[in-house]
Formats: sequence, structure tokens, C-alpha cells
Amino acid sequence: MDVVVETAAGAVRGVRSARHGHAQHENGHGHENGHAQVTAFKGIPFAAPPYGENRFASPQPVVAWEGVRDALDYGPTPPKPPYRAPIDALLPEPSIPGVDVLNLNVWTPDTGSVGLPVLVWIHGGAFVNGTGAVPLYDGSAFARSGVVCVTVNYRLGAEGFALLPDAPGIAPANRGLLDQVAALEWVRDNIAAFGGDPRRVTVAGESAGAMSVTALMAMPAADGLFQRAITQSGAGHHAMRPETARTVTAALAESLGVAATAEGLSAVPVAEFIGAQRALSERIAAQPDPTKWGEAAMDGMAFEPCVDGSVLPGRPIDRIAGGAGASVGLLTGTNADEFALFTVPFGLDAAMTEAGVRGLAASLGLDADEAVGAYAAAGPALPPEQRAGTLFMALMRDVFFRIPAIRVVEARAARGAGSFVYEFGWRSPELGGRLGAAHAMELGFVFDTLAHPDARPMTGPKPPQHLADAMHGAWVRFIESGHPGWDEYGARRTVRMFGHGIAGGGVGDDGEVGDGGPAVVDDPGASTRALWEGRR
Repeated sequence: MDVVVETAAGAVRGVRSARHGHAQHENGHGHENGHAQVTAFKGIPFAAPPYGENRFASPQPVVAWEGVRDALDYGPTPPKPPYRAPIDALLPEPSIPGVDVLNLNVWTPDTGSVGLPVLVWIHGGAFVNGTGAVPLYDGSAFARSGVVCVTVNYRLGAEGFALLPDAPGIAPANRGLLDQVAALEWVRDNIAAFGGDPRRVTVAGESAGAMSVTALMAMPAADGLFQRAITQSGAGHHAMRPETARTVTAALAESLGVAATAEGLSAVPVAEFIGAQRALSERIAAQPDPTKWGEAAMDGMAFEPCVDGSVLPGRPIDRIAGGAGASVGLLTGTNADEFALFTVPFGLDAAMTEAGVRGLAASLGLDADEAVGAYAAAGPALPPEQRAGTLFMALMRDVFFRIPAIRVVEARAARGAGSFVYEFGWRSPELGGRLGAAHAMELGFVFDTLAHPDARPMTGPKPPQHLADAMHGAWVRFIESGHPGWDEYGARRTVRMFGHGIAGGGVGDDGEVGDGGPAVVDDPGASTRALWEGRR
């Protein structure tokens, strides 16, 4: 059945569908709030197309339309290169042509409702890939749980993040973040028409999306646009200094033979622009010299938010330590085997040596002997051929994901702001079981979309639905009330453990249909966490 809703720019037509799938809380009793149907609106523009005179500009207002605009299918996706094989098979994502790339999607249980909580999802993809149209981000399960779910697009790569020397009014820094702010402003102004409450907004994201959420917590322009935040596998350390961002922009422009300005880069066709952007990223990755490329080499991302002093006044972790975002409730966490996604599919884990691990530890400011000993003792006993690769992945997980998340929580605690922390530990059977609880593995569990075929390359054919019920239910509780169901990360460093101990995606170690292993642990990985004090 078609449903029409009035927005500030004009009427949009969505489609109502019957209930399907799961939307249960951890206790298995369900949490559907009586919502048997979901209405979806897709491809609604929240800003004008960022092309022509708008290319490299701040997001501009949508031109209002007459009549009813169909919002039945996902809209165009921002220009982006495909993922490299074999990641493209593990993380399938659509590329949809068109110019109205700054669009969003809404799933609601009832357009006639009043005051429903709202989730706004910001996708990951290292700031160069991803889209709100990824099937795993289908918001139907959240809508069936009584939450209005919104997924958004934003400008990626150099289009969204290259630092240009033009006047800020012409080509501001961090355009991708400004797009996210524009989407949140659209939610503020329009979400009531879809049954949502603009005063009950949770903004959430994974990977680059989580880094974006942390940046939004630190940005004056986003102040007051959301009340809660969820950050999955991304925190507040990853932001470039302006000199690094200018170096990257200059190298990109030089490769294209144009001036490193908005005017110069605007003359380059989008397809050529994306090709040059990808070539530069690969060039930096092949020779990650921090003396030349700074944070781009250290973070593995040529394009990411930069500290421009205006849009992003400081590094997010530093801004949060200064009190920014203290009024925002936070749920944050990481996966147990984050870096497996970036190593195992390429066979890099098998190629790692212990000498390489020691060199990495030293380069990160750790004592090599102490670090290798601590990480070896903290993990399971391994055959010699797996030891070096596993230690390497554990070190990289911590420096890139786990420790930055802890630092955000600690910085907030110093300001009297509480946070809830989780760790996802369910190990996928894919790639001979070596993929483990890799980066992005939790997405289908959080969105309760494990049944979608696009989830299978990561999870395999039989992921545990009861774990999706537990995670999705906890996220819904946090979105509704600000409390996901376990204690805050305080003096005991309490962490909710999801999926640890579940063998092959079945029942828990205790034989019960649950998460497996202890549900809550105080200070997990304490010995390795302590290594980073004063170093990260």
C-alpha cells in the first residue's frame, strides 16, 4: 500500500509492507510494540546535487517539488570506486547512477505515530566507500521494534574530504561531515511527519561512520541535533592535521595536471577524479611513509576528516576531553578480531613473521618483548604458523580501534559523562574460521538482517539468530531509554561481551541458547590495555 507524507520540500510516496523477520529482545519475548507493518521511504533528497556550481560547496538546500515524489527505491549513490577483490565479495555494496546523491531512507512503524525514537545511521567504508543503500542497513527490524530508522549518504573521498585552499565559503573543509549535519537538520525538521521525535535522536555508525559520529560529537555545527550516539569500531583519534590534508590534495591535483583548488578539480570529470583518487590511495598504501604522508600513512586512509579549526575545531578525542558532547549518551565498542578483515582475505596473516611483529610493536612505541609476551599470554595457544599473524592483528586492532574507543570513554568519564561499552566476539566460520569476529561482522546482527544473502559472505550460512536478537534488542533499548541493559564503563571497566564462546554459530558453551560465555566482564584484556597507557 502506498503512503504519502509531506516534507518541507514536498510530498513523498513510500510503500507499506507486511511484517517479516525478527525483532526480539535479549529475553526472546520480542519487542515489536504492536507494529505489524513497516513503511519505507527511499531516496529522499536532503540537499541539492553537489555538482556544477555546488561541487565542493557546502550542502545546499533542496529545490522544492510540486506534486508527489516517488520514494520507492534507493536513490543515487555518491561517486566511489568499487572495493578491491576479495573485499568486494565480502562487503557487497550497490552503485546507483544519478546526481541526487545526497539522499536518505526512512523506515517507520507508523507515519501516524507521535514521539517515536529515531536512529540515524552513518555508513562506513574508510571515507571512500559505502552508502546508506547497503541491504544490510535495511531499517525494517528497527521499525518493527518501534524505532524510526534513517540511513544517509554523504560525499566520499576527495569530493567530501579534500582540503582546498579556496575561501571557506566556496569550498569548506570536511564537506562529508557537513553533509551529515545537513541530514540531521533534515531529521530535525521533517521526522515528526514520519512518526519520529526530533528530540529523541540517536546517531550511529560503524568504522568511518563511527569516526564520523565521534566527529559530530565534537562539532559545533552538530550541537543539539542528537541526544545519543552509538559508535561501532571507530572513535576519535583519526583526523588529519591541515598540513597533511593539503599534501594529499596537492598530490591528487598534480596527478591530474590541475591546480589544487575547487576550480581546478571541478574541471575534472567525476570518473577520472575517482580513478586518480584511488591511484593515490594505493600509492600511499604501497609506500606508507609518515614523514611524507603523515596521518594518511599511519591511518591507512588518504581522505578523512581534518582539523580545519572551523568545521572541526580540534581532533575529536581532544575536543571530547575538553567536554564536547558530554551531554550525549554513548554506546561504543569494537570487535575481537577487527583486523582480520584487512589481512586474512589477502593471506597477509600467514606471511607475517615474529620479527615483523616486534618491529611493529617498537614502531608503535611499545617495548617489543613486553608487547609480544603480553599479547601471546592474552590469547589462546596457537600453532607456530598462526602465532605471528594473530599477534599482528591483535596489535593493529588495539592501536586502531580498541584503545581509541577506551580513550573516548575515559575522557568522557573525566567530565562526568557515562558510557556503555561492548565487545563483539562471535567468530565466523568463513575462510577456514580465520575471519573470526572481523571488522563489520556485527552489522547484520545489529540490524537483524542476517537472512539477507549479502550477509552470508561474512557470516556463512548459519549465523546465530539469537545473537542478533540480543544485540538488536540492546541497541533498541539504548535508542529508547539511553540504557542498553548493562552497567556503565566505570571504575570496574565493565564490558558487555556479545557472542564470545558460541561455537559454529550455535548454542553457548553452557548448552543454553544465549551468547555463550560470560555476558558481562570487568576490564577484559586488562594486561594488553595497560601496555598503551601514555602511548595511545
